[in-house]
Amino acid sequence: MTFYQELQLSSVGSKQLIKNTTDKKEKRRHILIYNFKVYLVMAFCVAVVTLFSKIFGADNSVPGVVVLLAVLVLRQADFGVRTSHGLLCIAGIFGILIAGPRITNMMHPVPAFFVNVACILILMIFGCHNVIMSNQSTFVLGYLLLQGYDVSGHAYVLRVISLLIGMGICMAVFYKNQKNRPYRRTFLDLFREFDVRSARNWWYIKLTLIVSSALLIVSLLGWPRAMWAGIACMSVCLPFHEDSVERAKRRGPFNIVGCMIFLILYHVLPESMYPYIGMIGGIGVGYSAGYAWQTVFNTFGALSIASGLFGAGTAVALRIIFNVMGSVYTVVCDRFLDFLRKRTEIHRVGEMA
Repeated sequence: MTFYQELQLSSVGSKQLIKNTTDKKEKRRHILIYNFKVYLVMAFCVAVVTLFSKIFGADNSVPGVVVLLAVLVLRQADFGVRTSHGLLCIAGIFGILIAGPRITNMMHPVPAFFVNVACILILMIFGCHNVIMSNQSTFVLGYLLLQGYDVSGHAYVLRVISLLIGMGICMAVFYKNQKNRPYRRTFLDLFREFDVRSARNWWYIKLTLIVSSALLIVSLLGWPRAMWAGIACMSVCLPFHEDSVERAKRRGPFNIVGCMIFLILYHVLPESMYPYIGMIGGIGVGYSAGYAWQTVFNTFGALSIASGLFGAGTAVALRIIFNVMGSVYTVVCDRFLDFLRKRTEIHRVGEMA
């Protein structure tokens, strides 16, 4: 395996390669490449986000994160349609990212709920034909981040420009890497094939309703950081209920672990080091092969920002509440929606008989 090929491996792949290598010299080489990859990715992420902040203003670092995540996904993932039609999917996705979060923040939570339902469902239809690729994690996450870190006025104009530029970059990367895909399906087939009776499309609907309703509840309560609840629900809501339950068992407890570690760092490190806690979390995510420890380290970046707004104690309390309750809420709603679906199907069969 070449140096470049090793750089393309995931954390799981790199750790497996190191574990399976018996030659000590080769093992050391794999370990060095793995460490280099972690810090290279971290440096690249910091550079991209910093560049967006410098060009489009400090309030628009989040679009840099969104574009970066999209590029990393679109290097390898496709939409299950012709490549040229995949470009239409990217345009649609970024159109929603530009308009949806801003519109919902200008509305009362109740009408905003219906806008969220429409936007998130379309993101799922456009971006998640192949469930295994988990594209929805990137695009819905981007939607929620932009909604949570909203801007207005001139800053929003700059945000639109930044996302349009990001869209162009994503299209270029996607076309270069996916141009030889042999798909016959078209953009319109994504809508023609939509059927609530299919397991995939039913999952689209469940995730959409669960995330949107969680945002509605938190917004009606007047609590800040509603996006944390939405992200927790999105992360736990998987295509199969059993997988959602297992994910929920890890989401809540390991968020608590992450919060506790963050508090220790927050009180041990000098105040001048606070901006680097998020970077420590990013490095930790790079070394984490499993969901549990990725969850732990993902808390650092979110809490380092929120602590400056609400104080460390309040930020940690909100983080734990939203993730624990969001996980439980998702599992309960997922089971309830499946129950309603089965009852509807039984009723329909009875009428036909």
